[in-house]
Amino acid sequence: MTPSRDASRRLAPRPWRDADYHVMKQLRRAIEHALDTGPTLHAGHRVLDLGCGDQPYATLITGRGAQYVGCDIDGDVDVRINPGQPLPLPDASADGIVSFQVLEHVWDLDWYLGECRRLLKPGGWLLLSTHGTWLYHPHPTDFRRWTRTGLERELRARGFETLTTGAVVGPLGWTTVFRLLGMREVLRRVPVAGPLLLVPLTLLMNLRIALEELMTPAHLREANASVYVTVSRKPA
Repeated sequence: MTPSRDASRRLAPRPWRDADYHVMKQLRRAIEHALDTGPTLHAGHRVLDLGCGDQPYATLITGRGAQYVGCDIDGDVDVRINPGQPLPLPDASADGIVSFQVLEHVWDLDWYLGECRRLLKPGGWLLLSTHGTWLYHPHPTDFRRWTRTGLERELRARGFETLTTGAVVGPLGWTTVFRLLGMREVLRRVPVAGPLLLVPLTLLMNLRIALEELMTPAHLREANASVYVTVSRKPA
Protein backbone atom coordinates (compact mmCIF):
# COMPACT_ATOMS: atom_id res chain seq x y z
CA MET A 1 0.00 0.00 0.00
CA THR A 2 1.47 3.35 -1.10
CA PRO A 3 1.27 5.87 1.76
CA SER A 4 -1.20 8.72 1.18
CA ARG A 5 -0.10 12.34 1.49
CA ASP A 6 -1.70 12.58 4.94
CA ALA A 7 -0.07 9.33 6.09
CA SER A 8 3.33 10.59 4.94
CA ARG A 9 2.71 13.90 6.68
CA ARG A 10 1.87 12.17 9.96
CA LEU A 11 4.97 10.01 9.79
CA ALA A 12 7.34 12.79 8.68
CA PRO A 13 5.84 16.26 9.36
CA ARG A 14 7.64 19.41 8.19
CA PRO A 15 8.01 22.56 10.35
CA TRP A 16 7.51 24.95 7.42
CA ARG A 17 4.40 23.13 6.18
CA ASP A 18 2.44 21.58 9.06
CA ALA A 19 0.70 23.56 11.80
CA ASP A 20 0.58 20.41 13.94
CA TYR A 21 4.25 19.63 13.31
CA HIS A 22 5.18 19.30 16.98
CA VAL A 23 2.14 17.16 17.79
CA MET A 24 2.88 14.75 14.93
CA LYS A 25 6.62 14.69 15.65
CA GLN A 26 6.23 14.03 19.37
CA LEU A 27 3.44 11.53 18.79
CA ARG A 28 5.68 9.46 16.54
CA ARG A 29 8.47 9.61 19.12
CA ALA A 30 6.06 8.51 21.86
CA ILE A 31 4.80 5.60 19.75
CA GLU A 32 8.32 4.44 18.93
CA HIS A 33 9.37 4.77 22.57
CA ALA A 34 6.36 2.72 23.67
CA LEU A 35 7.07 0.01 21.09
CA ASP A 36 10.73 -0.19 22.12
CA THR A 37 10.35 -0.03 25.89
CA GLY A 38 6.76 -0.89 26.80
CA PRO A 39 5.15 -3.97 25.28
CA THR A 40 7.03 -7.09 24.30
CA LEU A 41 7.20 -6.95 20.50
CA HIS A 42 9.03 -9.77 18.76
CA ALA A 43 9.46 -10.84 15.15
CA GLY A 44 6.40 -12.80 14.10
CA HIS A 45 4.05 -11.18 16.59
CA ARG A 46 0.62 -10.30 15.19
CA VAL A 47 -0.42 -6.67 15.74
CA LEU A 48 -3.88 -5.35 14.84
CA ASP A 49 -4.42 -1.67 14.03
CA LEU A 50 -8.07 -0.97 14.94
CA GLY A 51 -9.13 2.11 12.98
CA CYS A 52 -6.01 2.18 10.82
CA GLY A 53 -7.14 4.83 8.31
CA ASP A 54 -4.26 5.43 5.89
CA GLN A 55 -1.97 3.28 8.08
CA PRO A 56 0.62 6.01 8.75
CA TYR A 57 2.41 4.00 11.44
CA ALA A 58 2.36 0.56 9.80
CA THR A 59 6.09 0.69 9.07
CA LEU A 60 6.81 1.25 12.76
CA ILE A 61 5.27 -2.19 13.36
CA THR A 62 6.60 -4.08 10.35
CA GLY A 63 10.03 -2.50 10.76
CA ARG A 64 10.27 -4.31 14.09
CA GLY A 65 9.54 -7.66 12.45
CA ALA A 66 5.88 -7.99 13.48
CA GLN A 67 2.91 -8.86 11.28
CA TYR A 68 0.68 -5.80 10.76
CA VAL A 69 -3.08 -6.21 10.21
CA GLY A 70 -4.98 -3.04 9.23
CA CYS A 71 -8.63 -2.90 10.32
CA ASP A 72 -11.14 -0.15 9.56
CA ILE A 73 -14.70 0.60 8.43
CA ASP A 74 -13.62 1.40 4.86
CA GLY A 75 -10.61 1.76 2.59
CA ASP A 76 -7.89 -0.70 1.56
CA VAL A 77 -7.77 -2.82 4.73
CA ASP A 78 -7.08 -6.39 5.77
CA VAL A 79 -10.13 -6.68 8.04
CA ARG A 80 -13.40 -4.76 7.73
CA ILE A 81 -14.88 -3.25 10.89
CA ASN A 82 -18.65 -3.09 11.31
CA PRO A 83 -19.30 -0.89 14.37
CA GLY A 84 -21.13 -2.72 17.12
CA GLN A 85 -20.32 -6.16 15.70
CA PRO A 86 -17.46 -8.56 16.50
CA LEU A 87 -14.55 -8.37 14.08
CA PRO A 88 -14.23 -11.50 11.94
CA LEU A 89 -11.18 -12.67 13.90
CA PRO A 90 -10.84 -15.37 16.58
CA ASP A 91 -10.59 -14.69 20.28
CA ALA A 92 -7.05 -14.23 21.60
CA SER A 93 -5.61 -13.99 18.08
CA ALA A 94 -3.40 -10.90 18.55
CA ASP A 95 -0.21 -10.34 20.50
CA GLY A 96 -0.76 -6.59 20.40
CA ILE A 97 -3.28 -3.97 19.30
CA VAL A 98 -2.58 -0.38 18.29
CA SER A 99 -5.16 2.40 18.17
CA PHE A 100 -3.94 5.80 17.00
CA GLN A 101 -6.25 8.83 17.33
CA VAL A 102 -9.37 6.67 17.05
CA LEU A 103 -10.99 6.56 20.49
CA GLU A 104 -12.38 10.11 20.35
CA HIS A 105 -14.34 9.07 17.23
CA VAL A 106 -15.91 5.98 18.87
CA TRP A 107 -19.31 6.30 20.54
CA ASP A 108 -19.58 2.78 21.99
CA LEU A 109 -16.45 2.41 24.11
CA ASP A 110 -17.69 -0.85 25.63
CA TRP A 111 -17.83 -2.43 22.18
CA TYR A 112 -14.52 -1.02 20.94
CA LEU A 113 -12.43 -1.70 24.03
CA GLY A 114 -14.31 -4.97 24.54
CA GLU A 115 -13.17 -6.11 21.11
CA CYS A 116 -9.61 -5.08 21.95
CA ARG A 117 -9.74 -7.25 25.06
CA ARG A 118 -11.39 -10.19 23.25
CA LEU A 119 -8.85 -10.20 20.44
CA LEU A 120 -5.77 -9.98 22.66
CA LYS A 121 -4.02 -13.03 24.00
CA PRO A 122 -3.71 -13.19 27.81
CA GLY A 123 -0.89 -10.79 28.68
CA GLY A 124 -1.27 -9.05 25.30
CA TRP A 125 -0.84 -5.29 25.05
CA LEU A 126 -2.81 -2.29 23.81
CA LEU A 127 -0.96 0.81 22.61
CA LEU A 128 -3.49 3.62 22.32
CA SER A 129 -3.29 7.33 21.63
CA THR A 130 -6.14 9.83 21.79
CA HIS A 131 -6.74 13.52 22.41
CA GLY A 132 -6.59 15.26 25.72
CA THR A 133 -7.30 18.74 24.28
CA TRP A 134 -7.90 19.40 20.59
CA LEU A 135 -10.16 21.11 18.10
CA TYR A 136 -13.38 19.47 16.95
CA HIS A 137 -12.54 17.22 13.97
CA PRO A 138 -15.33 14.85 12.88
CA HIS A 139 -14.13 11.93 10.78
CA PRO A 140 -17.04 11.29 10.39
CA THR A 141 -17.80 11.80 14.10
CA ASP A 142 -15.98 13.31 17.10
CA PHE A 143 -17.35 12.63 20.58
CA ARG A 144 -14.79 12.99 23.38
CA ARG A 145 -11.67 14.44 24.95
CA TRP A 146 -9.92 12.94 27.97
CA THR A 147 -8.02 13.91 31.05
CA ARG A 148 -5.10 11.65 31.90
CA THR A 149 -6.89 10.07 34.87
CA GLY A 150 -10.15 9.78 32.93
CA LEU A 151 -8.51 7.85 30.11
CA GLU A 152 -6.71 5.52 32.51
CA ARG A 153 -9.95 4.81 34.39
CA GLU A 154 -11.82 4.11 31.13
CA LEU A 155 -9.23 1.45 30.33
CA ARG A 156 -9.18 -0.05 33.83
CA ALA A 157 -12.99 -0.18 33.91
CA ARG A 158 -12.89 -2.39 30.82
CA GLY A 159 -10.38 -4.88 32.12
CA PHE A 160 -7.02 -3.39 31.17
CA GLU A 161 -4.03 -2.76 33.39
CA THR A 162 -2.49 0.58 32.43
CA LEU A 163 1.30 0.38 32.41
CA THR A 164 2.36 3.82 31.16
CA THR A 165 0.79 7.08 30.01
CA GLY A 166 2.79 9.63 28.05
CA ALA A 167 1.87 13.25 27.31
CA VAL A 168 2.34 14.93 23.91
CA VAL A 169 2.58 18.77 23.69
CA GLY A 170 1.59 20.79 26.74
CA PRO A 171 -0.79 23.76 27.06
CA LEU A 172 1.67 26.51 26.10
CA GLY A 173 2.44 24.67 22.86
CA TRP A 174 -1.02 23.52 21.88
CA THR A 175 -2.59 26.96 22.36
CA THR A 176 -0.06 28.25 19.82
CA VAL A 177 -0.87 25.35 17.50
CA PHE A 178 -4.52 26.39 17.63
CA ARG A 179 -3.65 30.01 16.85
CA LEU A 180 -1.49 28.90 13.92
CA LEU A 181 -4.31 26.74 12.55
CA GLY A 182 -6.62 29.75 12.69
CA MET A 183 -4.10 32.07 11.01
CA ARG A 184 -3.55 29.57 8.22
CA GLU A 185 -7.29 29.38 7.54
CA VAL A 186 -7.42 33.17 7.21
CA LEU A 187 -4.31 33.46 4.99
CA ARG A 188 -5.51 30.75 2.62
CA ARG A 189 -8.40 33.05 1.74
CA VAL A 190 -6.12 36.00 0.90
CA PRO A 191 -5.19 36.07 -2.80
CA VAL A 192 -1.49 35.96 -3.73
CA ALA A 193 0.01 37.30 -0.48
CA GLY A 194 -1.72 34.77 1.76
CA PRO A 195 -0.06 31.62 0.41
CA LEU A 196 3.32 33.41 0.26
CA LEU A 197 3.12 34.24 3.96
CA LEU A 198 2.11 30.75 5.04
CA VAL A 199 5.58 29.19 4.90
CA PRO A 200 7.50 31.76 7.02
CA LEU A 201 4.56 32.10 9.43
CA THR A 202 4.31 28.33 9.94
CA LEU A 203 8.06 28.03 10.48
CA LEU A 204 8.20 30.93 12.97
CA MET A 205 5.20 29.68 14.95
CA ASN A 206 6.66 26.18 15.10
CA LEU A 207 9.89 27.64 16.47
CA ARG A 208 7.81 29.41 19.12
CA ILE A 209 6.07 26.12 20.01
CA ALA A 210 9.47 24.45 20.44
CA LEU A 211 10.49 27.16 22.92
CA GLU A 212 7.16 26.92 24.74
CA GLU A 213 7.57 23.17 25.10
CA LEU A 214 11.00 23.71 26.67
CA MET A 215 9.43 26.17 29.14
CA THR A 216 6.50 23.96 30.14
CA PRO A 217 6.94 22.14 33.48
CA ALA A 218 6.54 18.38 33.17
CA HIS A 219 3.66 18.21 35.65
CA LEU A 220 1.72 20.83 33.67
CA ARG A 221 2.23 18.97 30.40
CA GLU A 222 1.24 15.62 31.91
CA ALA A 223 -2.02 17.04 33.25
CA ASN A 224 -2.93 19.16 30.19
CA ALA A 225 -1.61 17.42 27.07
CA SER A 226 -3.00 17.66 23.57
CA VAL A 227 -2.52 13.88 23.15
CA TYR A 228 -2.07 10.99 25.56
CA VAL A 229 -0.29 7.77 24.62
CA THR A 230 -1.05 4.79 26.85
CA VAL A 231 0.27 1.25 27.03
CA SER A 232 -2.08 -1.21 28.72
CA ARG A 233 -2.11 -4.96 29.18
CA LYS A 234 -4.80 -7.63 29.23
CA PRO A 235 -4.24 -9.53 32.49
CA ALA A 236 -2.66 -12.96 32.03
